[in-house]
Amino acid sequence: MEQVKSKKTASSGLSVLDFRRGLKDGLPIGLGYLSVAFAFGVQASMLGVPWFMSVFISMTNLTSAGQLAGLTIIATLGTIGEMILTQLVINSRYFLMSITLTQKLDDSFTLKHRLFCSAFITDEIFAVAAAKPKTFGVKYFHGLSLCPYVGWALGTLFGSLAGNILPAFITNALGIALYAMFIAIIIPPSITTKGVLPTVLIGAGLSCLIYYLPFFDGISTGLSVIISALIAALVMAAICPVKNQE
Repeated sequence: MEQVKSKKTASSGLSVLDFRRGLKDGLPIGLGYLSVAFAFGVQASMLGVPWFMSVFISMTNLTSAGQLAGLTIIATLGTIGEMILTQLVINSRYFLMSITLTQKLDDSFTLKHRLFCSAFITDEIFAVAAAKPKTFGVKYFHGLSLCPYVGWALGTLFGSLAGNILPAFITNALGIALYAMFIAIIIPPSITTKGVLPTVLIGAGLSCLIYYLPFFDGISTGLSVIISALIAALVMAAICPVKNQE
């Protein structure tokens, strides 16, 4: 009897991380993405981006910070080179996240599955997947990614449509939500991780210098963000390097 129970427990444990469990784990993320993507849609509509193009951007990018930076570059008539460098700097963290998640994948992840699923890695999806005590398969990751993906696309659609209907004072207020999102991203690691807050302050200070000093008048907004971020990261990497952790 004990052997039968242990086999049932083992088999049930193996079947926990299936598509339905992925949907359950991804539902809170999807609901959270609705509000943030709504703000992105409103911001895009204020900049004159058609609703279908805003939805297309969200469905092919799935990166809140990257999309906001991209909108800024588009609005300021930045170059393609600035767009590429900005996205590379902002989204470079996904390289490390993807490498980390490769240690959690089971044999059902073939090369084509890895390439496909890599497009759906976000901070929240990574956090949930990486926290699993055992490996997981393709079905679980598909379920985990579905609700956030749909939530991000629907939020963008609703925000884009609402941006053309709501009064200007409401859309302006909603546009602040994206900047509040950046603050929410910065504060937790600034409290728990040494060196993050000085990096943010150095980057903000450099950005202000580039913006206000006449000497830097030829530098566009997108390029100034890239320069400020890289210099701040390099300075703090030299002053306060991150030690090897398990």
